[in-house]
Formats: sequence, structure tokens, C-alpha cells
Amino acid sequence: MSTDTPRPDLATKASATSGSGLWHSTPIPGVLRRLHLADGPHGIRQQHEDGDHLGIGGSVPATCFPPAVALGSTWNVDLVRRVGAALGAEASAMGVDVVLGPGMNIKRSPLCGRNFEYVSEDPHVTARIAASLVEGIQSEGVGACVKHFVANNQETDRMRSSSEVDERTLREIYLPAFEEVVRTTDPAMVMCSYNRLNGVYTGQDPWLLTTLLRQEWGFDGAVVSDWGAVVDRVESVRAGLDLEMPPSGTDDRIVDAVNGGELEESVLDTVVERLARVQERVATDTSRSREHEAHRALAREAAAEALVLLKNEDEVLPLPSGRSVAVLGEFARTPRYQGGGSSHVVPTRVTSVLEAFGAVEKEFPVRFAPGFTLDGTDAPKLADEAVALASRSHTTVLFLGLPQEWESEGFDRTHIDLPAEQVALLARVRRVSERVVVVLSNGGVVSVAEWRDDADAVLEGWLLGQEGGAAMVDVLTGVVSPSGRLTETIPLRLSDHASYLNFPGEYGHVRYGEGVFVGYRHFDTLERPVAHPFGFGLTYTTFGYSDLEVTGNDRDAWTVAFTVTNTGARAGREVAQLYTGRAEEYPTRPVRELRGFAKVALEPGESTRVELALNGRDLSTWDPEHHRWSLAEGTYTVSVGASSRDVRLVGEIVSTGDRFVPPLTRRSTIEEWRANAIGGPILAQIQAGMAELESVPRELLRMADSMPIVALATFGMGVTEEMVDLLVADVRARRRAAIERGEITG
Repeated sequence: MSTDTPRPDLATKASATSGSGLWHSTPIPGVLRRLHLADGPHGIRQQHEDGDHLGIGGSVPATCFPPAVALGSTWNVDLVRRVGAALGAEASAMGVDVVLGPGMNIKRSPLCGRNFEYVSEDPHVTARIAASLVEGIQSEGVGACVKHFVANNQETDRMRSSSEVDERTLREIYLPAFEEVVRTTDPAMVMCSYNRLNGVYTGQDPWLLTTLLRQEWGFDGAVVSDWGAVVDRVESVRAGLDLEMPPSGTDDRIVDAVNGGELEESVLDTVVERLARVQERVATDTSRSREHEAHRALAREAAAEALVLLKNEDEVLPLPSGRSVAVLGEFARTPRYQGGGSSHVVPTRVTSVLEAFGAVEKEFPVRFAPGFTLDGTDAPKLADEAVALASRSHTTVLFLGLPQEWESEGFDRTHIDLPAEQVALLARVRRVSERVVVVLSNGGVVSVAEWRDDADAVLEGWLLGQEGGAAMVDVLTGVVSPSGRLTETIPLRLSDHASYLNFPGEYGHVRYGEGVFVGYRHFDTLERPVAHPFGFGLTYTTFGYSDLEVTGNDRDAWTVAFTVTNTGARAGREVAQLYTGRAEEYPTRPVRELRGFAKVALEPGESTRVELALNGRDLSTWDPEHHRWSLAEGTYTVSVGASSRDVRLVGEIVSTGDRFVPPLTRRSTIEEWRANAIGGPILAQIQAGMAELESVPRELLRMADSMPIVALATFGMGVTEEMVDLLVADVRARRRAAIERGEITG
């Protein structure tokens, strides 16, 4: 705050800690202007000042881009960055200072009602996609607000439930995407979540908002609450929450806390400084054009790249020109293109599949029948008409999906099945049609196992935004070769999922009992069958991998290089994926973890050399005992392929590790002493001088490995507690000296 600026009084500073309405911060004359916030993970939801948060009151039309479930499936960071720039441009033209997005929560369970707003079950691809979106938004002078920080992985009881997550799992699964985006893109804001984390509301957790976010990661923007998330105003401000939204009208509690000595006034000064930094970074321009037509084209391009081809027997796709096509399913006429809740955008226009087919009707003569109703009411006549149409057509394209009311912010699904009447229609169509294509519209994963044999081709369409219908036709007709890849595993059964027995919890708590084995980490480690693995997706061509080369030092920096070749007859895009792992007698870490990827476009016969970087963090696990990342010495597997289960090339990295030597205590076990670089040789020397150990059976010596070393003083072996304490002191001294010489880390 400038020394020339009049200093606001206590009440004024307290007012800055909450908004001035549903969508605006509170100004301070001469210090802070009013910041305009708006929902915007996949389109700007700008409402009038008196508009409601749930979207019932409507909003200004804006381009509805594909939601995160689809953007993530593109695996195309450059494309996502362009989408982010378009979002930023429209926000700027609307006078929106901060876009509330992207959503970055991990898809712990396929049942989460808000999974359409999130990218993946994997933190690496989540981080890469979210970072690109933030970079794009902020390149237009608009701030991005990443959310929901943290462990908001369900909608059930979301405003009270406590996510019980151990430290290692937090660090390896639920925090890394937030950490990378904060460190690499410097978002203007972070939004804390509704839930509690290990019993503490995230909006009033000083470790989360101050120790971790600001001190460890270096975040210097503002933290805003989710709408209505604040429980205790004073505790929240003290913990590091800067802005309560919307205002609860309780600023007097902040004033009373300062006057009563419960809260330092300097904390309010810090809040004002953070909000001032945000306003300095943003500069909207309401005179600029919103470029809706250009953004429509970009939305169509992004939607086409998001489509994931799950099955294509006998190359039934792309559709042959000049042959009749029966288009069945109400979704072809009434598209489902986004999810429900706070991210619901009023689009500038919506292109349906039928409308898009109309533009190419000379090459692809289409006839339509709805087949079913979207509300699930019994409609046997509609089904009969659809089956009759299928029997008279060369190919049937059946559009199936989830009704709008089945998935939304605010509640979770209870199963992953398609509506029964839709599956029944598919079975009937199969009996009369030789070529059946299923196109799905859904925000969360749906089960395919029970009906996929009735389809020759399956195209996962997710929710694709306002131009999804045009994008679907582009892919179906071969104008675009599908290149989307799954960012989440499709299980055979819901009960196969790692979270099944711990979702959504009970009595206000949900235990993350699967630990780090989330999604494909669980399925692949246990070699459990799945319908489709993480990273999977077909194209209209084929790709080969060759010439793997791993180079680098022996500690913390490597390059993995390989060649990808288009071995088919059509142009296409491949998503080359890099995984690491380490063989273990008892699995404590996943057999494979995604650590890099590249999407490459290749003409038939064309090759390209791909280089992906790895570092020590990529091979490390979190050590909860010493609260640090730990890189163990040893051999690591490097796998390159087209999915987590389609591994084409395998190499190795041999690392000397981070040379961390943990401190030893009298309660450290004998096995820990033997494994310690400082204590091990000393213990071996002592044991060598104890002749009586030679006659002790080997199994008894192994049993002793689990004993704290101080327990030796109780077994009449001539060892006293004083001797153990002297040994501990000696080892500590040697460890300190080795650290000072740079031989080890500690």
C-alpha cells in the first residue's frame, strides 16, 4: 500500500474480507476497486448483480466450450491454451476480472456428480491441462481462479463432510496438480472447497492456506471461498482466506475480533495487499469484440479432438458416403452439451447432430427417429419406429447418454449404468441392423460392458459444449480422425473401483482408504480387468513406436526419447504416454504412474522424434515420517505406449537416489539401523564382536530385526540403555558431519 494513499480504517479493511454482492468484491476508495468474478470453467457465466448463484436467473450468452471432462480427453495442451485465451478474451469484453476456473479435483470415484467439471483421475494430466487453461485465460489480462482446494471429490454432504486423507496420499494424488499450477502459472486466485480436510474446514485451515499454499509453494494471490463455504469468519481470515463470497453480512465479527485482541489488524492489511496485487494484474477491456464466430470454430475443433473412439470393428467408421444412415436417439436432436449447476453457460447457439448432418446431406443421407424420451417415460411407439428405421438403413448411429437430472453439481450418482430403456433399444436395433454405431453423451463414466457387444463401434462423446453436434459429425464422417484418449479408467463394474467401499462415506466422514491407488493405479497394480484402460483411444489410422533412448545423470534429470510413426493410410494424431514404476516385493507404490505425454500429428508414413523430460520428483514418493519427498536409490522402469496397458517400449533408469540418511533413535528398529548408511556399518562392527550371536538361530535374528535397538538392553546380552544412548549420539554426530561435507542429505 502506497504511503501517499490514505490508510483505511479498521471497519473499511474488515469489509474488504467479504464481497459487496454475489459477484463482486468490496472496493476501498483510493486502494481497491471492485473486482468482478464470474463462473467460467468452460464458458463465462456473467450474471446481473441480482442474479442467483445457481443459474436460475440466467446469464449473458457466451461461447460454451467443452467442459473439462472433454478438454482433458484432448490431451492437447496447446489447444487447451487457445481455449483458455478465448475464455479470457470473452471475460475481458464482459468486464469480468477473474474467471472461476479451472476445476482441478481428482476423479476419485466415477460417481462424483461434478466429474464433468474435472479433468482426470490422474494428477499429472490434470496439472498439464489446467495449467494450459490458466495460461490462456491470464494471457488476456484476466485472472484465473483454480478450484476446489482441496479433496473435494464428491458432492454428497459436501458442505460438512470431512475427507480423511493420509499425508502421503494428499501429497502424491490430491495436491500435485494444484502445486504445479500455482508454481508454474501464478494464478490470480485459489478457491478453497466446501469440505473439511481431516476434520478442519479447508477455508479455515492455516496449514493448507498459509503454510503449504503460500510459504511452501510461494502463492501470492488471493484465496476466495467457495460460495457459502465460510463457517467461522475470524478463523478463516486468520488461516489465510482473503475473500468471503458471497457476503454474509458479518464483517462486524472481524472488527470485534481485532478490538478484542483475538485477531491482529496486520492480517487485514495483508488481505488488502493481496487483493491489490490481484487488481494490478487484471485489466479488462469492454470495448473489444467477443469474437463469437471465431470461438465457435475453436469450440468445434476442441470438441472433435475430445471424442474418444472406444471400439471400431471392421472399420465401420468413418461412415461410407452415399449410403443411408439411421440416426436414432433424442440426443441427436436435443443435445446434452454441459452439466448442471454453477457452471451452466447460456450458449451463443447450439449445433445439434441433426443440424450438422443437414450440412452434408448429399453425401450422407440421414433419417431420424428419437427412439426414447429424455425423461425416461415409457415410449414403446418411439422405440418401434426407431427399430423399423434401422432395419431399412445401411448403418445405424444410435445416440445414447445420461439425462440431465442424473448428474449435476450438488449430488452424486448411485450407479454408472445407462438408462435401461436405452440399452433395450440398442439390443433391438442390433437384431435388425448389420452395422451399429453408439455415440455416448455423458459427463461421468458410464458402464459399457453389458452392451458393447451389441455395437460395432462406440464413440465416447462426453459433454462437448455448444458445437458438439458438429464435432460428432466431423468424426463420424471422417473429416476429422478421432484422437481423444481416456483420462479415467472405464471399469467393468462399479464394484471393481478402488473407492467403492469408501464412497461417499458415512457420519460426516469419508475415508480415502485406497490411498495412492486411485483409478488406473489400482487397476493396473492388481492387474484387474477393465472395460477400457486409462489413456486408451482408437483412431482411423495406426501408430508404431521405436528407438527408445534414455539419457541423463544418475540422480535427478533424464530425457526419454523415442520415435512415433504413422503406420496407417490416414493422417491422425497419437498421444504418446510416458509411465514410470519400480519393482517391489510388497507393492507400496503403483506399478505405473503417468509422468509425461505428447500429442503428435502425423501424415501416413511420417515419423517424429518425441523427447520427454523426467526429474527426481517424478520418481519420488512422499515420506510422511520425515515430511519430505524421497528418491530411493535403485532401478526404475520407464514405459512408453498408447495407454497405461498398451506399453510399446520399456527402458530403465538407475538412480543413486537423493542420498537422504534418516536420523536414528533408540526406538529405531535393528532393521532400520542395518539399512542406515551411517548406523549400518557401526552396528555390523558391533555385531561382529558379539561371539554369542553365532549360535543364535537365523529365524530368531530375523525376529529381532523388528525390535527397537534399545530393547537389546532387556535380553541379558551385555547391552545397557546407556550404551545405546552413546551409540545414538555417535551416529548423530557422524551424520551431521557427513551432511556438512555434502556426502549425504538430511
